Amino acid sequence: MAAWIASHPVGQQQKAIQARQLYKDALAMLYRLNRQGYKSHAIVGIFQANAHGDDIFLSDGRRIPLLRQQHNHPSEPCLCLSDFIIPVSIGRKDRIGVFASTTDAAVENSYPDDPYQHLLAQTLADRLAEACIEKVHQHVRTTQWGYAPLEQFTPEELFAEKYQGIRPAVGYPSLPDQSLNFLLDDLIDFSAIGISLTENGAMQPHASTSGLMLAHPAARHFSIGTVGEDQLIDYAKRRGICVSSLNNFLMRKTTYSSF
Repeated sequence: MAAWIASHPVGQQQKAIQARQLYKDALAMLYRLNRQGYKSHAIVGIFQANAHGDDIFLSDGRRIPLLRQQHNHPSEPCLCLSDFIIPVSIGRKDRIGVFASTTDAAVENSYPDDPYQHLLAQTLADRLAEACIEKVHQHVRTTQWGYAPLEQFTPEELFAEKYQGIRPAVGYPSLPDQSLNFLLDDLIDFSAIGISLTENGAMQPHASTSGLMLAHPAARHFSIGTVGEDQLIDYAKRRGICVSSLNNFLMRKTTYSSF
């Protein structure tokens, strides 16, 4: 134990040195990428919408089917993202944002013969796509949609998501169905910023993200978790996809017996 205690600070010091070097290398690469003219790109569409059950209906009749939690906690509501959109029954229109963001594909494919630099470039590409949509989301809140025109936050507060509304991404816990990318693509045309989709709904370049923007003050992130057979069958019907095919898209647990 005495030997471990004596060596522990040295290990921490080594990690700190490595972290500083990684940060230095990342800044140097960012500088090179900027000099070479690489860019990040984002596209956002704001649509009139209302909720009906677990679906979000746009004003032109198109809908975005969603999943709902199915936990067994009587004191906690089973949430669905449609809960944060004004229902059709209220008779008043709400809005929803649809977004996609990416970084030039050449960034994540650079340095193919240098594993360290290649991995660093891939990581930076991913972070740049996220940073790009973070900045665009701020513009949406304060100007384009303008539901929070007086918003003023420090970078730390923005990082902690202190702002009003949420930006759930496809493939994340509240939007586990990757096939939703096909619906979002139809709405805002991912190809306009260089994103294509595989047959399973995955985005190319890999350093890409897509999803929804919700403005409700009470909107929060949550996990869908396990989806029961009853909801899976209903969701497949609303999506217009056979139940067995959904297994290629859903990034979550299911209790469907034929899988």
